[in-house]
Amino acid sequence: MKMDGPVRSRLASLSDFQFGAVATETIEDALLHLAQQNEQAVQEAAGRMGSFRETRIVEFVFLLSEQWCLEKSVSYQAVEILERFMVKQAENMYRQATTQLREKKEPQNWKALKEQLFSKFILRLVSCVQLASKLSFHYKIISNVTVLNFLQSLGYAHTKEELLESELDVLKSLNFQINLPTPLAYVEMLLEVLGYNGCLVPATRLHTTCLTLLDLVYLLHEPIYESLLRASIENSVPSQLQGEKFVSVKEDFMLLAVGTIAASAFIQNHECWNQVVGHLRSITGIALESIAEFSYAILTHSVGANTPGRQQPALPPLEARALRAAPSSNT
Repeated sequence: MKMDGPVRSRLASLSDFQFGAVATETIEDALLHLAQQNEQAVQEAAGRMGSFRETRIVEFVFLLSEQWCLEKSVSYQAVEILERFMVKQAENMYRQATTQLREKKEPQNWKALKEQLFSKFILRLVSCVQLASKLSFHYKIISNVTVLNFLQSLGYAHTKEELLESELDVLKSLNFQINLPTPLAYVEMLLEVLGYNGCLVPATRLHTTCLTLLDLVYLLHEPIYESLLRASIENSVPSQLQGEKFVSVKEDFMLLAVGTIAASAFIQNHECWNQVVGHLRSITGIALESIAEFSYAILTHSVGANTPGRQQPALPPLEARALRAAPSSNT
């Protein structure tokens, strides 16, 4: 199969990814910082988060990032920026409606607001990709001309001013906090630590497989997490309350990272799987059962081959008990 220059250069950049070049003290500090960020994100997880990581949206972002020859971290960052922004938009609309009902004011034309939100969605999505590229300025920044030409090819006639206003809307909505952590950052940090801890599977080999599986998790976000939810509550029909409690698990990037690495290790060398999982448990404190269950879910939605034996619970014991204690929709 013949590959064009940009694709070939992207693959070359992935193969040149280096581990073991950073001092252990720096890695320890960075890992601690990521763990603190993750804990805060899990605690702050709201009931509506995750509703915009739909397959079609994620696929659009991934394909656009590939077309523009952006590195993988940019595509994940763009998805997370778009997710946070759309959640903020939905929260603002809900807040306005609640205020109007409480104050018995004339309701706004919500159909018009919804249509306005939808009509600008592609513009907002592209703005999120462009903003993510600016965070990775050492690699490649997408110019306004490139963005406008792309939008024009889809039949959207926007001006440079409208593009700048769109970026500013996203920035203001997120209080200019767009340098969001992504699961890839957790994966790469844990691979660094695994390399220093004497992991039998080379970090570079795991990294390549992790990128593929992480893409898969993003594209199959709902079915993978739905299977985890059913396994954690031992019920094929979760209640709404159980689903809401499970949102914090969806925002746990450290759990996603260890599950992705464990699944990658099984694909690369299943005989070393137990050693890798043991290292991940020691590094993160996440239960072996949780790592096994997550890697099982990823593998069954990807290769579908013989996978690590299923173990319960899927979540750390306290979280699993809390979910099981939530009222079932059948009662």
